[in-house]
Amino acid sequence: MGLLSKKDAKLISDPLADNNPITIQVLGICSALAITAELKASIVMSIAVLFVLAFGNVIISLLRNIIPSKIRIIVELIVVATLVIIVDLVLKAFAYELSKTLSVFVGLIITNCIIMGRFEAFALANSPWKSFLDGVGNSAGYGIILIIVGFFRELLGSGSLLGFKVLGDSIEKTGVYAYGYENNGFMLLAPMALITIGIIIWVQRAGNAALIEHN
Repeated sequence: MGLLSKKDAKLISDPLADNNPITIQVLGICSALAITAELKASIVMSIAVLFVLAFGNVIISLLRNIIPSKIRIIVELIVVATLVIIVDLVLKAFAYELSKTLSVFVGLIITNCIIMGRFEAFALANSPWKSFLDGVGNSAGYGIILIIVGFFRELLGSGSLLGFKVLGDSIEKTGVYAYGYENNGFMLLAPMALITIGIIIWVQRAGNAALIEHN
């Protein structure tokens, strides 16, 4: 028998596509709009949410039988706020410039509806191990979309990935590349993040509809 049962594996695999928190549930859109102009920021935000959601789910699951129902939201906020503070301090200690780029958006993980939603919908009713897997799956599904959006926005908006030029040598002061490409600054604005996410949602849902029709 493998490490994960079939049901446990689905806790990770379902949020990656079939029940993705951004493209299917349409949650966590705000951070996807705010920080995906750079691929590096998208990756770091994805890792931060993975840490907060996976371990937050475990903590809430461990406390689920002793949390009074009247104050459960307050307890959940305290848990997520503590984990977010840890993330923020680690970023400031080891990646200060990136922490300035992410700025207040790390703190706003506290208000990410995906996290509070998983606490309420899953961690309060399931074991710590299942809650951990659910947190990993949902944060991975969230992170995949952020990374895809960040990839295309930085590539087409700045002609670079992770800060390195990849579309050719730029001609000084013009921003025009050797073989005719010109950076599309509009890709760095928040509306293009929304349009990019919209395209991903359209592609995924069209593909799901085609599979259902084929079956």
